[in-house]
Amino acid sequence: MTACAIETTAEDDDRAGKQGGGAGWPTGFTITANGAYAARLAGEGDALYVERWTLDGPEPYAVPLPLDQPEEPGTRLLPLADGRVLVARRVDGRRNTFSLLYPTGPATGELRLGSVEAPGSERLVLLPPSPDGICAYAMCVGPDTTTLWLVAGGAFGPERVAEVKGRCTGGVWLDRTGRMLALDRRLDDGPVKAVAVDLERGGEVTPLLQITEESDDRLLLADPDSGLLLIRSDAPGHDRLGWGVLGSLLPVRFPECLRLDDAAVTPFAVQPGQVLMPESCAVALRIDAAAGSWVGVWQPSSRRMAQLAAPQGWLAGAGLWTAEGVLRLPYATAEVPCGLAGLEMPPEPEPEPEPVVVEEPRVCRPVPLQQAPLTDRGPAR
Repeated sequence: MTACAIETTAEDDDRAGKQGGGAGWPTGFTITANGAYAARLAGEGDALYVERWTLDGPEPYAVPLPLDQPEEPGTRLLPLADGRVLVARRVDGRRNTFSLLYPTGPATGELRLGSVEAPGSERLVLLPPSPDGICAYAMCVGPDTTTLWLVAGGAFGPERVAEVKGRCTGGVWLDRTGRMLALDRRLDDGPVKAVAVDLERGGEVTPLLQITEESDDRLLLADPDSGLLLIRSDAPGHDRLGWGVLGSLLPVRFPECLRLDDAAVTPFAVQPGQVLMPESCAVALRIDAAAGSWVGVWQPSSRRMAQLAAPQGWLAGAGLWTAEGVLRLPYATAEVPCGLAGLEMPPEPEPEPEPVVVEEPRVCRPVPLQQAPLTDRGPAR
């Protein structure tokens, strides 16, 4: 299952985010890579607490994980595959502390992991849940350098794992092991280009997207099974959603059906399990307009995007696909505080039959001799 939620940080990504291109934390609801757990800040006002959702059982259910002191609105959460929730808190404007919360009977257990300094204008950001479900990563974004940290899953608390030249945003995993990470990088005042970072080789960087030399090319989502990539680029002249295939020599395509004049369209989940079949992967998209938010579903092989109503209380921008093609959308209402609604990819409409052209019967009429054709005559008799 493909999870959602990436946090953007840099002001140079604001433009993409407002247009639906920056993957963000629109709800604070984050799902593990295997779709088993999720976490969000629940409560109201000054009484916020961590809430963990279990999604892989017969029915979803939520477990509150409150502490003696309520959480701040800026607290960031990352669920792990073992059911614990990583909590990142900013203290004193520069220090970021990390803890793991877990249920212990009627109480909440907390394991403190340590802290990372983010001095000056730097800001520390949690990366999406790692595919291995064990590790959690963060990046400290500076004006010229981005530092990657392993903040959970290591032996001795937070560990620096790589340093990448440039100012990075985004964050998309490219494999199932948590080794290859894609980041959107800006060098100096140049364009934004998605690069691949190898965490097992000290952060070795290789180019990933370069549609044109001057275009801003960002990676929004990737599916390791099929190789499908969801991209936002201004190479067509303005920001457009496009798709490509990892490792393919075919050009990136920008379907017209993913462009809406009066709404922002942001992909948030890709159907897993479609091995080597990127064109058959179902993609879920969040559509935001003045009237609210709803859901779009689309496949690269399709020429249309189906638009569907979201369930009441949808935690907009959150959801995951099953391998069988069911889109599961989390929602919370007063009556159902922890719910999952299922939507299926609607079938493609039958192609309209081509109209049958019936020719009028030809009526032969006499032709005056002086106008009769002089070719294709038979032999004179």
